[in-house]
Amino acid sequence: MCGICGIVGSRDINLIRRMMESLHHRGPDEDGVWLGDNIALGIKRLAIIDPETGQQPVFNEDRTVVAVMNGEIYNHAFLRNLLEERGHHFQSHHSDTEVIVHLYEEFGMDFPTHLNGMFAIGLWDANNKSLILVRDHVGIKPLYFSIYQNNLIFGSEPKAVLSHPDVSRSPNFSALHHYFTLKNIPAPMSAFRDLEQLRPGELAIFRNSSLTRHQWWKPKCGGEITISEREASDEIGRLLRDSVSLQMQSDVPIAAYLSGGIDSSSVVALMSEQSSEPVKTFTLIYHDIHSNKRADQEAANRIAEIYKTDHHECLVTYHDLPQRLDSILDAFDEPFSGVISTYFLTEEIGKHVKVALSGDGADELFGSYLPHRLAQPLAAYSRLTNDFRFLSKRQLDQLASHEEDIQVLDRIASLGDESAQRMGLYISNDDRNKSLYSDYMLAETNHASTESVIRDILNGCQSNDPLNRFLYLDHQTLLPDQVLPFVDRLSMAHSVEVRPPFLDPRLVEFSYKLPGDLKIQKGRVKHILKEAVRPLLPPDLIDRPKEGFLMPINEWIISNLGTYVQSILSPARIGKHGLFRSDAIRSLIDNHYSGAINHGNRIWNLMMFQLWWEKYCD
Repeated sequence: MCGICGIVGSRDINLIRRMMESLHHRGPDEDGVWLGDNIALGIKRLAIIDPETGQQPVFNEDRTVVAVMNGEIYNHAFLRNLLEERGHHFQSHHSDTEVIVHLYEEFGMDFPTHLNGMFAIGLWDANNKSLILVRDHVGIKPLYFSIYQNNLIFGSEPKAVLSHPDVSRSPNFSALHHYFTLKNIPAPMSAFRDLEQLRPGELAIFRNSSLTRHQWWKPKCGGEITISEREASDEIGRLLRDSVSLQMQSDVPIAAYLSGGIDSSSVVALMSEQSSEPVKTFTLIYHDIHSNKRADQEAANRIAEIYKTDHHECLVTYHDLPQRLDSILDAFDEPFSGVISTYFLTEEIGKHVKVALSGDGADELFGSYLPHRLAQPLAAYSRLTNDFRFLSKRQLDQLASHEEDIQVLDRIASLGDESAQRMGLYISNDDRNKSLYSDYMLAETNHASTESVIRDILNGCQSNDPLNRFLYLDHQTLLPDQVLPFVDRLSMAHSVEVRPPFLDPRLVEFSYKLPGDLKIQKGRVKHILKEAVRPLLPPDLIDRPKEGFLMPINEWIISNLGTYVQSILSPARIGKHGLFRSDAIRSLIDNHYSGAINHGNRIWNLMMFQLWWEKYCD
């Protein structure tokens, strides 16, 4: 794991080192710099694979191809053997990064299709003066860039690109509009006007001052296969076991996150099967909140006892939140109001190891969140004509789990088509956002429409399966733009690499072949995954409700941090930038604290925006 950066159009050693230093937290072990003909590449390395001879940048035999990479290539041993058989010569002992330059020599622009891993790559081809930027299949590793005149500047985080004096910090107001609904900035946009992101599975080529981009990988939605439950669960179990085995490769000690849910518990179980020593496991605990969190703690302890792990608990209280928000904002460089608990837990993990495996991605593969749970019932309900005789048994089964929530289904269905219904399940929407805006902000965001973004993505999905369509949407937005960023930024803030075995591309591709009613069956979320991991976990833990590593932000906002929150969203501070109507913000806060309407998620969203703006834009 590393932080990478580069400039096409300059070989200023002081500038590239300044960019590198902004990424020190991503790789405190080693520096690497290469200056070529009007190009500079830099890296801050976290040494995990081949610490002795795996330095970067890496080169091909005649040094006409040079690359830097943030991430890990899990199938590097297989690729090295393949490439050596074809006549390529390696300098390192077993560096995973070095396979990249030889793969490029062998397969050209198709080289990413041979990789199994998480990666963001910058590769320079001196023969045709081209910079190639690549981001992994699902967007586990980030990559930002900016084009200024004839220069391209790239880096693992916005802060590296913003270190360049010619890259403006002016905000991208359209992107900020989307934030107020999605809780994050959606790729390819960033919060800054001059800064963009690569999308997951995207490749960009910068040559002769011109940039071209194309998708080298995208999940195939549609064409679900007919398969028995037993066949599907067996294949998921096989793929997950192999993925865990691959991702346990490390020349330094590794650990695991353990929330008490089936995702992280399954990973811990499979790690324990394959480890000769007790696996180090870590979980968050809270002493001041409701019973679900205590149940998560108890479940994590049970898994730790069953598999005899070296278990650690990390206590977090509401006092910790204000003290750490500035560092959390530093980790993102953009407004973000998703999950931040990873920051606190990884701070503890970083005292013990550099690498940890997690259960991230399983919810987005197999269906867990409210929109996933409602997808099938909504589709069935929308076909109703006040006569249940027109519904098939399968549709009735899908509706049965929500028969007591017909009013909820009716309210969401009444919003309009599929895209409008999905918008009704976010924390806000275009109209509610604009009701808070000042005239200035309305003018700046005049044409911005998050619903149009959602509709365009859903229109690109070929599946007719309601659940798989919503999962596809989340694979294009929620997973790469919110879930994976909080995992990456908040762990790398403590120089810890997190590996998610559920996001092995083979498992992702197989999940897309499965019909939705194998994933959520009669209201049972992640049904087929639960059947796949049944041999690994106690039966009573498999269907236990859990919250994972979610922090009780809403409870803290309303019960412990009210004064702190209201000071951040005070009329005086809101008025400085003039983006919102102070009376509208005041009304939202008053309704929340009076108990009239729960606006906790929106208040957290606005609060994080305000802190970001004051730090980066004022």
